[in-house]
Amino acid sequence: MVDETTTFREDAAMSGVVEPAASGRAKCRACGGKIEKGELRFGEKLPNPFGDGEASYWFHMDCAAYRRPEPFLEVLGIQAEALPEQERLEAIAKPGLEHPRLSRVARLERAPSGRARCRQCREAIAKDGFRIALEIFQEGRFDPIGFIHLECQADYFGVRAEPERILRAGKGLSEAVRQEAATALLKASE
Repeated sequence: MVDETTTFREDAAMSGVVEPAASGRAKCRACGGKIEKGELRFGEKLPNPFGDGEASYWFHMDCAAYRRPEPFLEVLGIQAEALPEQERLEAIAKPGLEHPRLSRVARLERAPSGRARCRQCREAIAKDGFRIALEIFQEGRFDPIGFIHLECQADYFGVRAEPERILRAGKGLSEAVRQEAATALLKASE
């Protein structure tokens, strides 16, 4: 939470803004979760695809760091004062600049069937096997683009993603399944 005295430079509105949520009605574009009133949020301003002017797309701060690193770091770089946890947020976002495909990680899940194919190796992803769902941001929304095996992540991303980035995308998984996924990630990194 940030109080109303937190200020940001006016030119931060060029591409986005960091501000406390005015109400609890906005949802994060990346995770779909509610952004609570007073919670610090990132708003990206883009041309409105449905009319004239601009539209603001709101994100939780962590979600913006993981999923929209370039505009997020741009806004952090021109703000008037440091944010709480700014160093941590910058550390999350910087790998996404160096390896842009990292920002495509949408979900960690079990494959409901054996029909999906990995975008990297083109092999089928086994039923009940773990897979990483990928999305790309365009025209103000995230569009699905496919899946990859956990084992193919280093080749696809150009770097081995830190386990926290992948496990964070498994929010809907039970704790036991998350532990199983963490073990699978460790095996995949060997």
